[in-house]
Amino acid sequence: MTSIPSPLLRRNMLMPLILTASVVIADQITKAVVVARLPLFHETGHTIEVLGTFFRLTHVRNLGIAFSIGHGLPPLARQILFIALPIAVIFVLYFWYYASDELTQRQRWFVAAVLGGGIGNLIDRIFRPLGVVDFLDVRFYGVFGMERWPTFNIADAAVVLGGLSLVVSVFLTPRGDSNEPKS
Repeated sequence: MTSIPSPLLRRNMLMPLILTASVVIADQITKAVVVARLPLFHETGHTIEVLGTFFRLTHVRNLGIAFSIGHGLPPLARQILFIALPIAVIFVLYFWYYASDELTQRQRWFVAAVLGGGIGNLIDRIFRPLGVVDFLDVRFYGVFGMERWPTFNIADAAVVLGGLSLVVSVFLTPRGDSNEPKS
């Protein structure tokens, strides 16, 4: 017998998806502004200092995934790997988001952030042949041997922050301690 979710449960399931949409929209708008207003760094060496050398805007393109991993792969392999794999991950996360009754409401927000970031970068991989637009450039003061953190974008930040928060939350939330209202 199938139970119909209560309006409150449906609302709790749908509300975090506003974050998904917001991340995608903010990510794509900022990338469009960067592409229109800031020349590519490798062609001009141009950056905009926002907070001195600590935080700058630097327009770069990433043909790979995190930290430019895989940028040297042949174009067809990159397209298959960096488009098909993210689509599969997005579908798995989306299915987990809706099918799991183990996720807390907070964890659903974290998954929604990861979904938004994944979709934002996937749009670039499909529609931007020069690669994913990255532009947030932060000084890292030699930590891990890096003077600057690899340039990133809003989608990257959403994936990393949402993903780390989700992992921490999963480990800190006792089993069966879901704050989901039951239907």
